[in-house]
Amino acid sequence: MNQDQIEQILQLSCDERYDYSLMNMVDSKEVWILINDDNQFLKLFSEEEDFEYLPIWPAEEFAREYANDLGEKLTPKSIALPHFLNKWIPGLQQDGLHVNVFPALMDDSSWIMPPDELRDELKNELSNQM
Repeated sequence: MNQDQIEQILQLSCDERYDYSLMNMVDSKEVWILINDDNQFLKLFSEEEDFEYLPIWPAEEFAREYANDLGEKLTPKSIALPHFLNKWIPGLQQDGLHVNVFPALMDDSSWIMPPDELRDELKNELSNQM
């Protein structure tokens, strides 16, 4: 994916980025997160809603772009979709974390949801592709 394509996708609305993410995560069979040098994943806190959430992206390029925009030393890390669905989703639920699908710093709107809802959406998308 070239920089023009990345920029074009980053300009999509929150809803369009969400739909793009579901399709791309199912197609590529992976989810991207950001980790620090200690291999700890990035989690953010919503002061308005008073909860923590895990930002995820549909491709490495978007996670990297977000990290660059934050100005922090974070590295994109791929998680295989089956592992994300079977291990991460239950772990996020247990820890009380939500999921933020494809945040973009240039857009204040964001798709934040409970992990089980994302699991259901991804499984629905998987069944649509069969």
